[in-house]
Amino acid sequence: MVICVGEILADMIANCVDGVMTYGRYAGGAPFNVACGIAKLGGKAGFYGKVGNDLIGDYLRKFAFERGFSYCNVEKLQDRNTTLAFVELDEEGDRHFCFYRKNTADYCFDWDDIPQIVAAGDIVYIGSLALSEQIGRDFFDELIRQTKNAGKKICYDVNYRDDIFPDADSAKKIYARYIQKADIVKLSEEEVSLFSDETDISDAVKQIAGKDKTVFVTLGAKGSIYCHNGRINSVGAVKVRPVDTTGAGDAYFAGVLTVLDKYGPDAAEMAAKTGSVCGSLTTLRKGAIDAFPDKCDVDRLVAQLK
Repeated sequence: MVICVGEILADMIANCVDGVMTYGRYAGGAPFNVACGIAKLGGKAGFYGKVGNDLIGDYLRKFAFERGFSYCNVEKLQDRNTTLAFVELDEEGDRHFCFYRKNTADYCFDWDDIPQIVAAGDIVYIGSLALSEQIGRDFFDELIRQTKNAGKKICYDVNYRDDIFPDADSAKKIYARYIQKADIVKLSEEEVSLFSDETDISDAVKQIAGKDKTVFVTLGAKGSIYCHNGRINSVGAVKVRPVDTTGAGDAYFAGVLTVLDKYGPDAAEMAAKTGSVCGSLTTLRKGAIDAFPDKCDVDRLVAQLK
């Protein structure tokens, strides 16, 4: 099972009609998106996160417990608010984020829950939003320690956001630390240059992967590349006209982790193909979770992808 640990929040996605801007509410948060995607593909998924004592938190808890997860722990914290992410899209459907995180719950985890998470999961996914807070980092350090002691895998999607850190240098140092700790890592093409001094992307990905990591890099319409056992390979993408790229990277990683959890790390090529299809199809609708494709569509297109 893949247990996703981290932020669950509301994506408030903008829509402008006749000069009037409105925001639609969608369940989101990278770890939660990934867990939902794995479950929709028929994989074994779990989720652990916190929400605040408010209407959004009530909505997200109900939504989470309806996903059919094999493991689900979403507690409401009485003295906290639920995190919001305001999202505006440009003409190409690309996202621009602004987080509302004042006295929010997304990084306030309970150390007593760690043994249960480790026992349930074979792969433990750590979210990146909580890394902006020391208490979030402390929790993840202990979670990683116990997970590795149990002989299980840590996976990490960078999801780089320097605006939630004191400055860009602090952000890079913290992100790099958790890239180093992870067994399975996902980055975007833009993020690769932040964590490698190599100018060629293949060399950069190899450098990040080192001797023992499996690394996946999304390339948008160009598909993705991955490094496993020190070897670089690439897969294409399904040609689409994007409506909303929110959650595309999460959909990609959900596809990847579903395959790796079922078949192991040597199935990296199938994982990358599944991820590319999931990421492409998710851009055809607004939101992240509601837009995630059906398993039958994914399976059909994976078989055709080169």
